[in-house]
Amino acid sequence: MASSAWRAQRNAKALARLRRNLPAIFPAPVWLHALARPFIPPTPRRAVESYWRQHPVRADQLARALAALSSAPEGWVWRSGSRKTSGAPLGFRAPPAPFREKTHARGPGYCCVCGQPVFRLGWHRDLWGDAHPNRNATWHGCCVAAWKLWTAPSDHVRHLRRLQNHRCAATGARLGKDAEVDHRVPLFRVWREAGPAEPWPALLTYWGVPNLQVINRSAHVEKCGVESAARARLRQAAAAERIAGGLAATRALRDSR
Repeated sequence: MASSAWRAQRNAKALARLRRNLPAIFPAPVWLHALARPFIPPTPRRAVESYWRQHPVRADQLARALAALSSAPEGWVWRSGSRKTSGAPLGFRAPPAPFREKTHARGPGYCCVCGQPVFRLGWHRDLWGDAHPNRNATWHGCCVAAWKLWTAPSDHVRHLRRLQNHRCAATGARLGKDAEVDHRVPLFRVWREAGPAEPWPALLTYWGVPNLQVINRSAHVEKCGVESAARARLRQAAAAERIAGGLAATRALRDSR
């Protein structure tokens, strides 16, 4: 009883503060979401953040659609490097984000994930009609939620389970408590095969919901074993190719003498 009274009092104060700071135009889905929360967000920006945090699948779809509107900057190539010097990701497991790199960043007012303008409250559309991006923002609210899904999909297993009706994507059996999130197409294959051929916005699909699945731990262990064997074969083939190339160069040098 004491807890319920405290929460009701806290929500009354938060709702009063939210109404006081609410702009004349505000996204209706976010408003309905804020009112339905156990703890009402006290500010419009927190309401927007809460909305996208609770809808990561929707955020993923929207972020990829916004990226498709931008397309990759001219001259950009997916590569790994040093985040401190160039802004490029450290490895192939990080999603490619050309607008996070220093040479292609569009600056304040534009999202560093999708490259589109950021408007009030981190919203992706200019609902207010002033045609001025928010110069204090570099992320859309939806792109923040999508980026967290892409980089830490296991944190969103509850939403992914629901998409699959709590069935293992590999075996069709009921998902157990030890079920894990997996990429259907392994990211090392994306790096080796799809990276040079596919345009940037399409690459994001491999980090998004279309390439994510929840499978039981036993099926995941078996799948990882098959993928590890495939990677070992690729390394062996690459090593053999380097050795053959070195021998050919040595013979050519010897013959030239």
